[in-house]
Amino acid sequence: MRAELINRLAAARVPRVEAASFVRADAVPQMAGAEEVVAAIDGRDGTEYSGLALNELGYERLAAAGLDRVNFTLAATETFNRRNGNRTLGEAQDGADRVLERSELPVTLTISVAFGCPFEGRVDPGVVASIAERFSGRAEIVLADTIGVATPSQVRGLVERTHATGAHLHNTRNTGYANALAALDAGATLLDTSCGGLGGCPYAPRATGNIATEDLVYLLEGEGVETGIDLDELIATSAWLADVLGRQLEGYVYRAGAWAAGS
Repeated sequence: MRAELINRLAAARVPRVEAASFVRADAVPQMAGAEEVVAAIDGRDGTEYSGLALNELGYERLAAAGLDRVNFTLAATETFNRRNGNRTLGEAQDGADRVLERSELPVTLTISVAFGCPFEGRVDPGVVASIAERFSGRAEIVLADTIGVATPSQVRGLVERTHATGAHLHNTRNTGYANALAALDAGATLLDTSCGGLGGCPYAPRATGNIATEDLVYLLEGEGVETGIDLDELIATSAWLADVLGRQLEGYVYRAGAWAAGS
């Protein structure tokens, strides 16, 4: 099912799809079988296929799988790094340095809990800026609101301060779409989403999924931002996914339809 979802998203002309997470299956069973998923992808010209890694072992698996891009993720706080990757913040940054030195693939560095941590509370923007500065020019920087606590002014301010390329936004407190517009206003060009608004994090209690891909595309196109993505195909994909999972998804546009999109 995961490979079919990836193929459907590529058919909808989504320019980048994160295909798999190369993490320990015993720690996150939902992410098991990453290599098998990648091997089952059809592959489409015009779509870049990335994978997530938290350490060098994950990077090695990712590189061997034949993907196009590395998404190396670390957290802005000590506690979240220890819970999510069993490393200190310093060790996680050193690991990112080593991956950047070795990688023949382009690297995205995602700084998770950039606005708030479930264990340490509010995160000092200066800490996030320092991490971003360390890797600026060597990796594409993405700021993640992992638990969905940010508001538009906070997103705008931190994107401007760090010159981040992108934002990874959750809609836990219903601010995700406003935050996406704020990130774009601040200069970001990459927005992480998930089909139907699926997702979450096992180490982020009560966090919902990312903002829904089809909902954001509807919003952007209505605001005159051309995405190149086939919204009708996205809606069909979310409807298919809801049927496969046997439940209603978090997104709205796949239920309501795309009437008046872009008008």
